[in-house]
Amino acid sequence: MSNFDPNTDMPRGARPEEQITTDPSKPSERMQFRLMLFNLAPWIIASLVLLLLPAVFTNNSTITIMNQMMITIVFALAYNMLLGQGGMLSFGHAVYAGVGGFACMHIMNTSDFFSSIPLVILPFFGGLFGMGLAMIVGSFSTRSAGTVFAMISLGVGELIAASSVIIVAFFGGEGGVSGNRTDALPFFGNEFLQQINVYYLIAVWTIISAALMFLWSRTPVGRMANAVRDNPERAEFLGYSARWVRFYSFVASGFFAGVSGGLFAINYEILTEENLNTASSGVILLVTFLGGVGFFFGPIIGAVVFTLVQTVLSLQTELWAFYAGSLFLATVMFFPGGLAGLIMMHVPAFKLGKSKLLIIPYVKTLVPAAIGILAVCALVEMTFHYRHAATGDHEMTLFWTTFDSHTVLPWLVAAAIAAVGLGIARATAPSLKEAWNEANTRGAAS
Repeated sequence: MSNFDPNTDMPRGARPEEQITTDPSKPSERMQFRLMLFNLAPWIIASLVLLLLPAVFTNNSTITIMNQMMITIVFALAYNMLLGQGGMLSFGHAVYAGVGGFACMHIMNTSDFFSSIPLVILPFFGGLFGMGLAMIVGSFSTRSAGTVFAMISLGVGELIAASSVIIVAFFGGEGGVSGNRTDALPFFGNEFLQQINVYYLIAVWTIISAALMFLWSRTPVGRMANAVRDNPERAEFLGYSARWVRFYSFVASGFFAGVSGGLFAINYEILTEENLNTASSGVILLVTFLGGVGFFFGPIIGAVVFTLVQTVLSLQTELWAFYAGSLFLATVMFFPGGLAGLIMMHVPAFKLGKSKLLIIPYVKTLVPAAIGILAVCALVEMTFHYRHAATGDHEMTLFWTTFDSHTVLPWLVAAAIAAVGLGIARATAPSLKEAWNEANTRGAAS
């Protein structure tokens, strides 16, 4: 017999004034509400930013760049489920995005079926195909992590990339596979003819995918992936199978990689062998590590920075890949936590209320360092122009200044600026270190 009265939903014999309720005015309830708002704030802000960006950047080419940025964000977050959360270094993860994208292209070309479904659910099919391939590969590749897993992923990636020119029926050979997204069933009258419509579709999928991957990291499987990454032997001792934890993470990562491939298919309406080769896998590794594998938002920062370098900087110089590689190398050598780790390093100073102590030292050190680095870049650009310009083409424009690269003066000016800027930065570095130590030490701020 129940101890509660079904008519009043109260304990039997209890008076109405004894009914247990929650009072939003109580400090505990207010604290929970504030905590909930604090947790939801980044997602609300991100949604608002994505909603308003097209109003600021109205050009179609800019919208296409933002689409590529969001696709890279989904792919990088999916890759970080392996590298950052599970400790599995993959050199062939682009195959799951590529296979998901190719599957979506074939669905586009299946006119009877594609015309009966809205375009907005197409990335889900890409995720299913990516997950299916991940289940097959993960069944034997997740038996161990480390070098064995990395080499298996590299071999599988090379195998599927080589098959793209052999299995022409699926991969389309060297020309790839193209389709038409407008053949889908209109979604509330929207046929996605314009790039702005595609932008909002990709934005919604980006928010949903990022939220689901974040929630995955908070599940028991996601937590155990961290434990298996750090100490697989202890996880086994506690009764958890390290292999199955890796397998579940691998399959989930394959699903979201496939989603990114489906979004790529929608945005560009063509996929080729480049979407699943080893170079693409290396790029997503660079993006993820650049942003920071130790933080959930790290791959987001890496995707934004790399997409800007790849698209915007490539319009200004042919050496954009050189600068991207240099940035990656500097990150590995000096900031192994990535750009996200660099940001989070300042949290203790903010909590101690001493962040202001860093402003002047940063200006004294980082501004000359930035000027010196730009001068070094000028020397690199001048060297490239001197060696590869057409015969008789001596003039070049750099930093809005046109000059003759075959004369001595520009080289002397660039070298002098580089030497002075980097010299000042080196001279002021000790004072920056002292300010950093003071800002991160408990005590009264001076």
